[in-house]
Amino acid sequence: MPMTPSSDNHDPAPGAGERERQSDAAYRRIKGSIVDGTFPPGLQMLEPELALKLGMSRTPVHEALVRLQDEGYVEIVPRRGMRVSALSPRDIREITEVLACFEVEAAERAAARRVAPEELAALDDAIAAMDRALEAQDLDRWNEADFRFHRLLIECSGNRHLIETAHRFLDKANRYRTLTTAHRLPPVYSNVNHAAVVEAIRRGDPQSAAEIHRAHKRRWLRELSDILARLGVAPDAGSTR
Repeated sequence: MPMTPSSDNHDPAPGAGERERQSDAAYRRIKGSIVDGTFPPGLQMLEPELALKLGMSRTPVHEALVRLQDEGYVEIVPRRGMRVSALSPRDIREITEVLACFEVEAAERAAARRVAPEELAALDDAIAAMDRALEAQDLDRWNEADFRFHRLLIECSGNRHLIETAHRFLDKANRYRTLTTAHRLPPVYSNVNHAAVVEAIRRGDPQSAAEIHRAHKRRWLRELSDILARLGVAPDAGSTR
């Protein structure tokens, strides 16, 4: 609906704050669709088509795509719109390794700072949800609860910059988590490990919390490599690992 002219005959332009909110909304929606697999790797879409799909104007959609290109989620192709970036085996391995560093540090810091009872309760709730999902053989629910656990563990570090950076890598990791979960063995070990990490945090044992989680992440990296091999994903050219 056209806007009603103001008494001085000047149409008010959209404020900077509103434009930023629209751009942020477009960013979250597009990124969410990439992370959960709704927009799979290789998907190509013209900007007008994407804007129509989102029910938004082209400007905030374009601004969101520029941000997502900077973060490696999409490529902006002249006259062809955007293409969702693929994740190579090297990408997957390196994201996993970097995230492991952040999570191990978070576990150690959480145990050292003696987290609040409500933070421990949230971690316990996530593990309980993982246990229920595993009993029901519902890997989608398990994946959601496991993702929640890792976000909470990172947030328990108490370090704002670590949290902000690690969350970006956790979102990137979730792209391939959803693709690999169905191909892994029942993740009983993950549940047991997470519970052991929380107990180390509860008793204020930073060394054990870090060592337990480090061993878990190393095991997951080996399992992930095996899954990629079974799926026929070849190592990157020139890779030594």
